[in-house]
Amino acid sequence: MSILEFIIHYETEIRISSFIFMLCLIAAWEITLPKRALQVNKTTRWLNNISITALNTAIVRFILPTAAVGVALYAEKHGLGLMNALDVPLMISLPLTIIIMDLIIYLQHIIAHIVPIFWRLHRVHHADLDYDVTTGARFHPIEIILSMLVKFATITLLGAPAVAVILFEVILNGMAMFNHGNIKLPKKVDNILRLIFVTPDMHRVHHSTERDETNSNYGFNLSVWDRLFGTYIEQPRKGHTDMVIGIPEFRSERESSWITGMLVMPFINKQASQRDKLHTDQD
Repeated sequence: MSILEFIIHYETEIRISSFIFMLCLIAAWEITLPKRALQVNKTTRWLNNISITALNTAIVRFILPTAAVGVALYAEKHGLGLMNALDVPLMISLPLTIIIMDLIIYLQHIIAHIVPIFWRLHRVHHADLDYDVTTGARFHPIEIILSMLVKFATITLLGAPAVAVILFEVILNGMAMFNHGNIKLPKKVDNILRLIFVTPDMHRVHHSTERDETNSNYGFNLSVWDRLFGTYIEQPRKGHTDMVIGIPEFRSERESSWITGMLVMPFINKQASQRDKLHTDQD
């Protein structure tokens, strides 16, 4: 069995083991060197954030059982997509797939902020009152399904190789946990890393209650897209320890930290108060 066949055959095991490894690594890092003091009971947040993550996994497996790699294998078998049509060598199609899919996730993230109906779904992710490794996997089930459909369309149009899709999924999960980590990095290390990758300090800005900061730093893996498209903010104006995490509309623990609140949040017609809007616009 070749390495490519091994990756495809053991796709599920690779994804689960990499997820557990990164979760344990970042969680241990957060305990050892935390960046910020948490505002909400950690047990409550973790129980509910992990519960909605598990619910999302079960729903996706039930509704879309083939998953992304299944779509890639189908496209390859039937010669669908640009790379299959052009017979692009794997050494080119593999990194190209990862880069293009990274860009698509970045653009999808911007749309989630711009289009009101999508923002209603996406604010479940932003409403977390704290910022740690579990925030990275906290999304509304409907947003997860829509995201998977976008991913399926991208894979089909590209004709992305299955092994590249698997590696991208591993990178997506791992980087989401890393850059949502409540971890302290030396300033010099952070500056070097963020030349290429999205770091926790870079992405934390995106979870600020300040509107201009929320609408910045959309990347999850490669930092180049924010720099290239002018959505990059280097640091939060109030600093990382004093900035307020979350969104102004939902500030109670019951609304923001419990799975029941997360599931109904998109259907609640609740806007930031005029006072919050004025404060944000003036800063």
